[in-house]
Amino acid sequence: MSNYARTPETAPPPAEGAGRAGHVERHGIDVIPASDRHGRPRELFWVWMSANVVYLYFVLGGVLVLLGLSIWEALAITVVGNLWWAAVGWLAVSGPASGTPSVAIMRAMFGVRGNRVFGGGLGVAIGLFYEIINIAVATLAANALLGLLGVPLPAGAEWAVLVVVAALSFVLSVYGHATILKLAPVFSAALAVAFVVLAVFVLGAADFSYTPAPMPVGDHWAMVLLGYAIVASGPLSWGTGADYARYLPQHTSKRAVAWWTALGGFIPAVLIGGLGVVAATAIDMTDPQLTIGEIVPAWFTPIFLAIVVLGSITNNVLVAYSTGLYAQGLGIRVSRATTVVITGVIATVLAGWFVYIAPSFLDTLNASLELSVTVLGPLVAVYAVDIVLRRNRYDGVALSDERRTSPFWYSGGWFWPGMIAMLVATTVAVLMANTTLYVGPIATALGGADLSAFAGPILGGAIYAVLWLTTSPYRDPARRPASTVNAAAAASADQDETTADAATSDTRTQEVTA
Repeated sequence: MSNYARTPETAPPPAEGAGRAGHVERHGIDVIPASDRHGRPRELFWVWMSANVVYLYFVLGGVLVLLGLSIWEALAITVVGNLWWAAVGWLAVSGPASGTPSVAIMRAMFGVRGNRVFGGGLGVAIGLFYEIINIAVATLAANALLGLLGVPLPAGAEWAVLVVVAALSFVLSVYGHATILKLAPVFSAALAVAFVVLAVFVLGAADFSYTPAPMPVGDHWAMVLLGYAIVASGPLSWGTGADYARYLPQHTSKRAVAWWTALGGFIPAVLIGGLGVVAATAIDMTDPQLTIGEIVPAWFTPIFLAIVVLGSITNNVLVAYSTGLYAQGLGIRVSRATTVVITGVIATVLAGWFVYIAPSFLDTLNASLELSVTVLGPLVAVYAVDIVLRRNRYDGVALSDERRTSPFWYSGGWFWPGMIAMLVATTVAVLMANTTLYVGPIATALGGADLSAFAGPILGGAIYAVLWLTTSPYRDPARRPASTVNAAAAASADQDETTADAATSDTRTQEVTA
């Protein structure tokens, strides 16, 4: 930690009701004061699980088979692609260290002004994209459910369904962190039980002897890489782990934060994605909401549609919450709750186009996910490498200072290592992409192979590390966060973490003994 001066101008006072469920959270991208920081790392598991027990993974699992992959190839890609949840867990450790959300922490990587483009700007764009997907999926399922229940919809009423779905998904985001923590276990349990029942029917109807049509070797590997990019886009879209961990005490165990965050996303993503793979051997996964009735009894179809709606809404709760924080990172001087509403309205309007105007929702979804990896991969890599280089030493008060005297003002408000790494890595990844709408020249030269999901993160992280170590201010070892100047603070933090781990272990032992 630095010795950056705490002043009233840079350290906002605690907000009343910030940590109470059922009350609108007052905190946004400001620093969470010690008095409001509480909880245990394992609570993060339920937050991430509730947001990831979703129908989207079921669809993506089916997409892998539609690409022409075998069951075992698709299952392997589902596991490997979701290993990126380990990176999401790693990013989350910066939350307790700084007491700020991801968009504030990224000022260390891009500078105060640069972060409004590469942090806040990209974050809002990515957040809106996933809000739109969730609203669209939930609306389609809600319309199907109403039709199945015999509820007639007059002309134009389907737009009202979309608005209601959107409103339900944004209301919890407006209430914020404490309310999300309170309800996450309930949503997780309800959705998990429903998916377990679905798994019984899917496994009973699955054709494990399914063999895809043969294709040329080059085309086959192109589909393998494309499938990996689609699956990896899920965890890579969650560069916001600090948003939900920032209320934990400063010296909370990094291992526990990373572990519970990663598991909360990885387990449901792999299990539900694998279920989609298996289901694709029995039904047409082009539109599983319609074909699922072929393998489940009639009484379960409305339950299936209901969990699609609920799962999409719970996922959107976290997406909308972080998007509101990202919007504040643009320099918008309004409350977090207000930015959630503003971005929610924009997403709702655009979701209407996806649902009722776009020629093919699934094709549009696939193409968007494929291209999103070209940006998400480098962004997550830069963030992860920065945590390593700084040894997770972040000063939330300094990060919250946007004045020219801020230590993160760098050169005119821009930190060139982060920006150059993003621009170069993203450009190369786009040139390597092979999607249903666009094929980059490098992908064409490689016979259609899409290496963007590999090259983007590797290149972004490597370039950032080299430039960080060789350019001002950190080329001077004495000015690095983990330098000998801060050795005492580093040793103290490491000791605190060891103590936290020991305390956690003792608590678990007592619980088992009890």
